[in-house]
Amino acid sequence: MQASWLRNTLITHMEQTIKKVAVGQLRPGMYVHDLNCGWMDHPFISNKFEIKDIETIQRIVEMGIKELYIDTGKGLDATSAQTREEVMADLQRRLKRVGAEPSTTEAPRVAVREERVYAERVEREAARLVTNIMQDVRLGKQVEIERVSQVVDGMVSSIFRTPHALMSLGRIRQMDRYTFEHSVSVGVLMISFAKELGLERSVIQEIGVGALLHDIGKIKTPDNILNKPGKLTDDEFTIMRQHVVYSREVLEQTDGITPTALAVAAQHHERYDGSGYPLKLKGDEISQFGQMAAIVDVYDAISADRCYRKGEEPTTVLRKLLEWSKFHFNEALVHQFIRCVGIYPVGTLVRLESGRLAIVLEPGEKGPLYPTVRVVYDTNKRKFITPRDIDLSNPTARSGDDRIVNCESAEKYGIKVPVFMES
Repeated sequence: MQASWLRNTLITHMEQTIKKVAVGQLRPGMYVHDLNCGWMDHPFISNKFEIKDIETIQRIVEMGIKELYIDTGKGLDATSAQTREEVMADLQRRLKRVGAEPSTTEAPRVAVREERVYAERVEREAARLVTNIMQDVRLGKQVEIERVSQVVDGMVSSIFRTPHALMSLGRIRQMDRYTFEHSVSVGVLMISFAKELGLERSVIQEIGVGALLHDIGKIKTPDNILNKPGKLTDDEFTIMRQHVVYSREVLEQTDGITPTALAVAAQHHERYDGSGYPLKLKGDEISQFGQMAAIVDVYDAISADRCYRKGEEPTTVLRKLLEWSKFHFNEALVHQFIRCVGIYPVGTLVRLESGRLAIVLEPGEKGPLYPTVRVVYDTNKRKFITPRDIDLSNPTARSGDDRIVNCESAEKYGIKVPVFMES
């Protein structure tokens, strides 16, 4: 009891020393706790360091960073700045408010569990296709758009029946196949996003093709840079960024590629405030498809496990997208993307008010806060329990007023989400 109280006290104290500041407030003597730019690679050795001179501040500004977090316990303070605790509380309120707004798409035609068998086959075909295309391009062969279109058509069909079956598969991937599986996941998310926006099916098909091929330029990036487990040097950083240029060049030479598909691949690293690359496009200079791809690419990249870091929970990433939409992303599109994936996407582990942990199985008919979940663990008793499905939108099935409090890390509790979802 004493140890728990002490740990909570230390955490609270730390949260109060971490503050969010605008780059214009930075000065030598401050200690950077988090550069708050998880969507970009950067030349600093670490996210945490003391600012010793004006030149360091200038480098941060040149990176396009607008706000970051400082540790006032290790460096100078900014008295008027919000604490991280206050920022996170505000973001969570905003996330729930945005997510509670109704989705514009029609209800799923079939249940997620019914669609999963077909979705798994489509996902395997897409992953195999991307792998083969990467190998073909490396050998100098041209991309066969007809092959890509056929696979994308299967993805679109599955998502039109129920988008959450394919989206939930994106949570299960191998770190050593990141480039291939990231491409497939971005394809799934972009198709779902486009459907949420009410775009025509033919346009959605083109978006899917561009998304599946958006990182094809990485075949020209040296493997020692692409798979480097540590920080990139400035020169490596520059080389890595060239993959977008290479993707555009490869696709421009591909018969049958459409302007829509090309925009997805060529603009997925541009940023709304002009801080992106390779062309530093700003605002509506970026097509709607490029703006969508920027959001989706970051969401999937940060939520995925990599060889050098553990992926973050989807709900946490959605909060960050909201935070970054102040400058880097189209805020209206971020809101629509949140409604597309849901505050608690299928496959997310959540903590209920009762202390039980549950896995989200199906989106809720009454909104994202009330999905159908499978209860698997009791944190009060610290043990697994007999799995039981509960529809949180049904008061009689909820055992009172049980509701979702927040998301949890499955790894922390040793919970194998795919195993429980398939049982």
